[in-house]
Amino acid sequence: MSDSSTPRVSGWVKYYTATEGRPPRPTLLAALDRFSAEGVCGIAADLGCGDGRDAIELLRRGWRVIAIDSEPAALARLRARQDLPPAAQLELRGEKFEEADWGEVALVNSSFALPFCPPAAFPGLWRKIDTTIATGGRFAGQLCGPRDSWAERGMDNRPITFHDEASARTLFANYAIELFEVEETDSVTPRGETKHWHLFHVVARKR
Repeated sequence: MSDSSTPRVSGWVKYYTATEGRPPRPTLLAALDRFSAEGVCGIAADLGCGDGRDAIELLRRGWRVIAIDSEPAALARLRARQDLPPAAQLELRGEKFEEADWGEVALVNSSFALPFCPPAAFPGLWRKIDTTIATGGRFAGQLCGPRDSWAERGMDNRPITFHDEASARTLFANYAIELFEVEETDSVTPRGETKHWHLFHVVARKR
């Protein structure tokens, strides 16, 4: 979710420290509950996995996880977690998710990470996500709306990919949308920044 420049690394380390111990994201839990009801447990690609708040839950439920993040500190923290299940089927990938190849999966999970894909690279990334999710598989994650403050100024001088609601829904033309929640709130981020959020929380099942 970030490159190796010193300011960005320190920013992400601050984020990981501030969010340590937080539970998995509700979008992931919603997707996993639906898989459980169907008796499905398979392979998940966790794009922008961070220090593993979602990956740990997937592993705990018996999933094999391909955890992808370009931030070395994230993968180091995930590898060292005390709650990593015994015999966890975890593959760590230190690369940008828009450049990674993960093969066919039942789930692509990307919690608050896809907006960090550069806008020019997003169409290719989304084609890869769509292609690699098996029929009956799911996407779980967030997209950034145009009224989000990052859409105006980016983050750490990085451009952010954003979608209006219509274009966000269009991404899921080949899916049954099981959850689509719009969030628009103001808060202070774990990195201590004042932030206006405009987000779409999505869980969708591929037809």
